[in-house]
Amino acid sequence: MLCCKHCVIMKLNWVDADWPVPENIFAGTSLRIGGESKEPYKSFNLAAHVGDLSSLVKKNRQNLKMMLSLPDDPFWLDQIHSSKVICIDGKCQNIQADASYSLKPGIVCAVLTADCLPVLLCNGQGTKIAAIHAGWRGLLEGVIENTVYELKDENLLAWLGPAIGAMNFEVGNDVYDAFCYKSGHYSTVFRNIGPEKWLLNIYTLARLILKNVGVDKVYGGDFCTVSDQDYFFSYRRDGITGRMASLIWRT
Repeated sequence: MLCCKHCVIMKLNWVDADWPVPENIFAGTSLRIGGESKEPYKSFNLAAHVGDLSSLVKKNRQNLKMMLSLPDDPFWLDQIHSSKVICIDGKCQNIQADASYSLKPGIVCAVLTADCLPVLLCNGQGTKIAAIHAGWRGLLEGVIENTVYELKDENLLAWLGPAIGAMNFEVGNDVYDAFCYKSGHYSTVFRNIGPEKWLLNIYTLARLILKNVGVDKVYGGDFCTVSDQDYFFSYRRDGITGRMASLIWRT
């Protein structure tokens, strides 16, 4: 079950990010409930690329905008598990990238996930925001580092949204070797569970990367999309499924 100790549920289908940011910053992640989509995308699917009916996705996105009183439509990325970061300053959609940032009010940065880690960033002054889609490939390639570099701010805060938990993220030697080749420090985020089998703690990995680039104020990171079927979509659990949206915007 979703623990209200760590979050606030708005209108039954939204989790407010729980972090000490300026009052002009709004952020969080949608839940899978309260939408229009049918099985296997039931019900608040916000992704247009997973096979769901486009009319239902469009209605879910419209309901999301109304529910949160968003200042504009979210900027949806064409996510490709890369380290590419884009600056959003105008009307653009479906650009291939896995992170976006903005220095302007009224811009809604968004990422879609169903096990990968959404990372939301803002600075202490509430003038810079970013949203990151951080799967293991993106984390390996440096999507967090690239985003922090683009923000160019020494006073950043991060919120880690719902992702696959450490007890469910099994990977092989290829993933373990790739991270350990990059840095021996990454071995601490893996736990061996058998021949060529490891459990990866993606939350601890993200915290380690954030710390390495000077981001010490990190919040969230206490969800599991796989084990909490009532509230979260999970690609690893279900295969064909919907996606949650993690959004951040400022006034």
